[in-house]
Amino acid sequence: MEKGFKVQIFPSEKQKELMFKSFGCARFAYNWALNKQNENYEKGGKFISDRELRKEFTQLKKKEEFKWLNEVNNNVTKQAIKDLCRAYKNFFNKKAKHPRFKSRKKSKMSFYNDTYQIKFDDYKVRLETIGWMDIAENIIPRDCKYQEPRISFDGIRFWLGINCVLKDEENNLPKTEAIGIDMGIKTLMTCSNGMNFKKVNTKREMKKLKRLQKKASRHYEMMKNKSFDIYKNYENKDYRYVNKSKNLLKLETLIRKQYQKIANIRLNNIHQATTKIIKLNPEAIVVEDLDVKGMMKNKYLSEKIADCSFYEIYRQLKYKCKKRGIQFITADKFYPSSKICSNCGNKKKSLSISERTYRCEYCGNIIDRDFNASLNLKNLAYN
Repeated sequence: MEKGFKVQIFPSEKQKELMFKSFGCARFAYNWALNKQNENYEKGGKFISDRELRKEFTQLKKKEEFKWLNEVNNNVTKQAIKDLCRAYKNFFNKKAKHPRFKSRKKSKMSFYNDTYQIKFDDYKVRLETIGWMDIAENIIPRDCKYQEPRISFDGIRFWLGINCVLKDEENNLPKTEAIGIDMGIKTLMTCSNGMNFKKVNTKREMKKLKRLQKKASRHYEMMKNKSFDIYKNYENKDYRYVNKSKNLLKLETLIRKQYQKIANIRLNNIHQATTKIIKLNPEAIVVEDLDVKGMMKNKYLSEKIADCSFYEIYRQLKYKCKKRGIQFITADKFYPSSKICSNCGNKKKSLSISERTYRCEYCGNIIDRDFNASLNLKNLAYN
């Protein structure tokens, strides 16, 4: 069984400098390889393997103008080229969109560390070339195989993400009946056993975020006016390149922290809810495969739907079921769980969103709409 761990790391100032160089070199290697693949494809050539690209990149590093690439570990650029080739193959296999060039401002800053060079001690980790540094938690197991160690920076903190191949856990506890889970906006999860989980309230955090954004917006407006005064006598009036003030940089950091706080509150709420369900040890868990992309087209509900994090619920339930040996069933996207009566099986032709109570015309069953859907999903486990 594979399990991922993500832990905060605390590098020194010299180590931070080396990490930022590694981020830049990884981005450069990725963009260089993507440009090579694009040029080759336009000329009608076949796919270039990562081995050929890495050989050419090694020769590039020997040139005087690209010697700065040798300041970081070789595995950083080597893995970046491998990542690009994998993304290119996924595009041709119709598994992903065409890979895009990584932006210095917008793309995620991360690089790869060799699995055989990484070492752990009590609250410490050793990274290749960078050296030993403190970690926030001693949660990563020792006697196991490591996969894909990545160091990343989210604008505030440095993180180490790593996959560990662990032995499968045996679950000999008695199983309970299957649980059907209906996901919604008003009630985050409605379970067939009567358990309900509501969406966490983040109104206070969102208000603080809006205040910070308004304050930053005023600073941006002041910068725009200042840049206009500086460049108004020049022919090429480009107002974008004005250094940000220290107060504005502080505000941007506070905004990032606030975004992270809101995301962490929502993630913690989902973890607590899914863990409560898994601890019941049901023989199966049935969820519906929601068309989130289609739901997001509703401009009145798109923001609320995004806040629910349906995919995160699906992801957590799936890996937690696998860990405990619970069967995980996904209902078909077009299965009408809300329209079918859980008592007699009669199907309604239409059911509007405003109808929160299900009334069966055939048997007279009156039941909550979401609870009715969860019962229908539960029945799929026995069909």
